[in-house]
Amino acid sequence: MSRAVNRADLDEVHAEFYAAFEAGDFDRMSAVWADGPYAAGVSCVHPGWTMLRGREEVLRSWALIMANTPYIQFVLTDVETDVYGDHAVVTCKENVLTADEDTEAGFLAGGSIVATNVFVRAEGEWRLLLHHGSPVLNGADAEEE
Repeated sequence: MSRAVNRADLDEVHAEFYAAFEAGDFDRMSAVWADGPYAAGVSCVHPGWTMLRGREEVLRSWALIMANTPYIQFVLTDVETDVYGDHAVVTCKENVLTADEDTEAGFLAGGSIVATNVFVRAEGEWRLLLHHGSPVLNGADAEEE
């Protein structure tokens, strides 16, 4: 029974990660990430970025991204969750829609990212330890290669 409860809690934290990003809420984003003894191991790779390591550096990147993202929405597909004791791996496809409020047309763009999110359970709470997002080439880009 505790496994089912933990999986539900894990699903909730995974969803909160994306909800915090969509809302541009830095406090909510901060609450999702591991802290304490895990802070130094917190890692993130944003699509096209180099590896960021350490809770402070990772959260700084999220503050910068959220300050420069007027609108973003995620539709997650192909979500797979594997729990290994106090660690869990969630993989998914992020179908992303963004908009720029600074243009007259309210420019919209879409794209896909495959993501791996690794969580650790510390003091009974699931927290994000690693997020790695990689862009997916669209069909036209793949054909050019």
